[in-house]
Amino acid sequence: MENFSDREPQIQRKDIPLPYKYANNDNMKKTLFTALFFFAAASAFACTSLLAGRKATTDGSTLITYAADSHTHYGTLAFFPAADYPKGTMVEIRDCDTNKPLGKIAQAAHTYKVVGQMNEYQVTITETTFGGRHELVDTTGIIDYGSLMTLALQRSQTAREAINVMTSLVKKYGYYSEGESFSIADPDEVWILEMIGKGRYSKGAVWVAVRIPDDCIAAHANHSRIHTFPLDDPENCLYSPDVISFARERKYFDGLNSEFSFSKAYAPAGFEELRACEARVWSFYNKYSDTMDEYLPYIYGKSDKPLPLYIKPSRRLSVQDMKDAMRDHFENTPFDMTKDVGAGAFKVPYRFRPMTFEVDSEEYINERAIATQQTGFSLVAQQRSWLPDAIGGVLWFGVDDANTSVYVPLYVGALTESPLCFREGNGSLYKVSWTSAFWVYNWVANMAYGRYSLMIEDIRPLQQQLETAFNERQPQLEKEALAIFYDRQDDALAALDRYSRTQADSTTARWRELGEYLLVKYLDGNRKREKDGQFLYNPYGAPAEPEFPGYSEEYYRAVAKDAGERLKVTF
Repeated sequence: MENFSDREPQIQRKDIPLPYKYANNDNMKKTLFTALFFFAAASAFACTSLLAGRKATTDGSTLITYAADSHTHYGTLAFFPAADYPKGTMVEIRDCDTNKPLGKIAQAAHTYKVVGQMNEYQVTITETTFGGRHELVDTTGIIDYGSLMTLALQRSQTAREAINVMTSLVKKYGYYSEGESFSIADPDEVWILEMIGKGRYSKGAVWVAVRIPDDCIAAHANHSRIHTFPLDDPENCLYSPDVISFARERKYFDGLNSEFSFSKAYAPAGFEELRACEARVWSFYNKYSDTMDEYLPYIYGKSDKPLPLYIKPSRRLSVQDMKDAMRDHFENTPFDMTKDVGAGAFKVPYRFRPMTFEVDSEEYINERAIATQQTGFSLVAQQRSWLPDAIGGVLWFGVDDANTSVYVPLYVGALTESPLCFREGNGSLYKVSWTSAFWVYNWVANMAYGRYSLMIEDIRPLQQQLETAFNERQPQLEKEALAIFYDRQDDALAALDRYSRTQADSTTARWRELGEYLLVKYLDGNRKREKDGQFLYNPYGAPAEPEFPGYSEEYYRAVAKDAGERLKVTF
């Protein structure tokens, strides 16, 4: 077994508490702490989820992605061990955005292990908030969207079972949050479930769930994506009995049932929903279809023809394709963020908040791409039906901006605890820790935001090198694990556990080295001279004179136009 994986890095762990260890049953009863599990505050227009059915992927996996985007979330990886509970155990539910106590519900007799957004049966659930009609928020409800995902993962062995758990819980206890789109996957099926409460009018929620065809891809990005849906196809579409009648009662819809659009009824689209949300979906589809130009009028608000819920891609997608899609900034599209003056001298594909701004009484919007600076964590979830769950379910996990982070493979069924670098308690949003992936990746990213076009040329090769190594190692690693799985299961799981945690921590350490290199190389706006990865010295042993890369021609022209008379060299 010595050659099965790298050794554990020698990192002190004694001061870092395990995220969730129940010393006794009283502690089990106290709280679910879903606010720590998912995210602290997923603000409007925040998250993105991409989906692919098993016949739309290169290896037959089902794939879904997630970016937990928030300005106040400290990105960590939650770990909930499987547990048994005595009858009468109660779970305290807290709103995942505010940590506000909402109430208590009965705990299940047995809960499954959950790591991040995936459980031990390869069920994965992610979300994006679409808000919708604000009067439909039920302030008396007990179940918020974050708790709903946690509870479903702890209680479900399939995607369909998760849908049943989620819809049953809100029916019984009430739904506290605004409108939500959920991606739900298992090794065989991928679904989108959209849900919104009934406000003060009635308890529970109205909802519809559509199965994404196996040969198709889909996406949602903070706007309701389900328009019309089949009313008589329970294999591929499920919905609450009152999803249409409630809309009629509230005067949201008055047409034929066959014409009913969940999105138009419960989340009418305005300018920001189209430009800041649907545009992200369009950009993902545009990578794998040559028909997306016909939907540009919809993004610009000039057409009522919405983007399809799903499309058949021009080719099958790999796990790496999904990772790369999470790094999208609208490159080579009409929304390319590097093509206007807002990109600055170093072609920065980011716009800091607020989302909109006003000049001379005119309101403008910043583009909102899939990759964004305020990401707490992101992931690509890989589920595979032909492997044991402990090997088949891989959470490719990264923290901070997906564009400048590395997706590390975590074998959910084998993990015994979160890697140190992703662990709750290792640093915080107000306390830097150099063994915390969140702080290390943020440090590198925030250096790059200032001089993006220069530094990304150093960041991208290492990112690709690390992820390529993971991709190439995966088949052999799993072959070795599978060879002993049925006879020596504990050994196989221990090796996958060790591999996952070692790669996470060692990759974080390597990224810190990258940050140190960038700091040295680009100190004070200069660029150190180097050859074959080594900084150069002059013949006398002193550091070589650095390069002065300056700014782009476009930048100099803009400066000359604005301040040329003052700056012009006249003699």
